[in-house]
Amino acid sequence: MIKNITLGQYFPGNSIIHRLDARMKLVLVIAIIVLIFMADTLIGNIVVLAFLAVVMILSRISVKFVLRGLKPLWFIILLTFVLNTFFYQGGTELFSWWIFHVSHEGLISAVRLAARLIFLITGTTLLTLTTSPISLTDGLESLMKPMKVIRFPVHELAMMMTIAMRFIPTLIEETDKIMKAQTARGAEFDSGNVIKRATGMVPLLVPLFVSAFRRADELAFAMESRCYHGGEGRTRLKVMHLGLRDWIAAGIVAALIVFMAFGF
Repeated sequence: MIKNITLGQYFPGNSIIHRLDARMKLVLVIAIIVLIFMADTLIGNIVVLAFLAVVMILSRISVKFVLRGLKPLWFIILLTFVLNTFFYQGGTELFSWWIFHVSHEGLISAVRLAARLIFLITGTTLLTLTTSPISLTDGLESLMKPMKVIRFPVHELAMMMTIAMRFIPTLIEETDKIMKAQTARGAEFDSGNVIKRATGMVPLLVPLFVSAFRRADELAFAMESRCYHGGEGRTRLKVMHLGLRDWIAAGIVAALIVFMAFGF
């Protein structure tokens, strides 16, 4: 289950999605989130689904790999669906028992919300899978550059966000190793009541935090030993520039938002 989390992983490739400018991809992800929340009808959700499917095909990332990242979140999606189904107020009632009420509008709202969660997770996952950590850092720093006027630590914030995302897969792998080691010693993580399960997580969390702090210290020492300094005066191996494909992608997403605003 833990290894199924794909957030923060980078899938190297040379597809047209990989070659898009990181700044444009960040802006487009925000635009796609707006597009997802604008999709209130069946046709609108089909349009969003088709768009994400085309992006997956163009990125040359298998659908199975992307959907694998949804497995750890199925419980949250299912819980959201159930709550919206049974506790939706109003509408044409289909079933009622005690405090539970199922209505036609409630079912539609539950399906719509579950679809939105799936689309949001898929869209953000595609961003991290097709963008390298260093490109994400440069893109975030470039987009937040106007905040330097108020002396906001733009580079430091972008670096911290990217490093945190970069180390998610590493910490997941470390968690899996610790769980296997503790299970071999007789620890149980899936049995017992809630209190017993919470107590059983202590042997997992303590070595995980120790490992995380050790990795952070090693990374800081490695960066200092290489005389790393960010912000002003820092040179880059790959200079970002917006090309024709970036503007075409922006035009397609903008057209979808306009179409969604006028009736889908």
